[in-house]
Amino acid sequence: MAAFPGPAFEPRPELPLKPAMDNPKRILIVEDDVDIANVLSLHLRDERYEVVHSADGNEGLRLLEQGGWDALILDLMLPGVDGLEICRRARAMTRYTPIIITSARSSEVHRILGLELGADDYLAKPFSVLELVARVKALLRRVDALAKDSRIEAGSLRLAGLSIDPLTREAAADGKPIELTPREFDLLYYFAQHPGKVFSRMDLLNAVWGYQHEGYEHTVNTHINRLRAKIEADPAQPERILTVWGRGYKLAVPGETAAPNGAPKDAS
Repeated sequence: MAAFPGPAFEPRPELPLKPAMDNPKRILIVEDDVDIANVLSLHLRDERYEVVHSADGNEGLRLLEQGGWDALILDLMLPGVDGLEICRRARAMTRYTPIIITSARSSEVHRILGLELGADDYLAKPFSVLELVARVKALLRRVDALAKDSRIEAGSLRLAGLSIDPLTREAAADGKPIELTPREFDLLYYFAQHPGKVFSRMDLLNAVWGYQHEGYEHTVNTHINRLRAKIEADPAQPERILTVWGRGYKLAVPGETAAPNGAPKDAS
């Protein structure tokens, strides 16, 4: 097998075998570098995941469309359909599949673009296989926790004219359905679970995206702006998602509005 560039690809540690799972998580890897895919598949199978690999964008998209995947590990630079297009199409599908992008395209533009299209995480090559496996596990735990919370809460949250149903992942503003991307829904739902609480961009990255990285803070701003465009009567003068200058953002509680400079004030 060809050597990997740099020290990032560690030898696989000798660990005791994990017990087989009754319903193993299914992970699709779309990666044209067969050496990387083989090592990654080996580590993921050690964690008792079911892994399928495709080295071609067209085949990868076809496999993705068959459904039933618990996570997608996606390279950007692929023969056939490229990774960004696969990411875009994945987010247009009814079933939500967590996506981790891996690519030699390390510029901030490509990182942000992938995240804006709905990817859940991004690693630039060369990366640590052990770190990627850890991120996959963390992402799957977070998705499972969200699903559990949805089953427990089992009802819509209603606040400030908003209705948010975690089971159907549907939302409405002033009684009118609104179309939200998966990440927009997660962000709005998180705000609704903590009305009146101020969150910094890093807080939101950690809670909603699942990681902290200063280079990704701009994507929070973009998602806030998109949410406001969908749920505010006048996005330029928001009344629901308020900016608390120097601190972050909050979902207004009933009776609260924004002051002229954007800071929250009491409507009374």
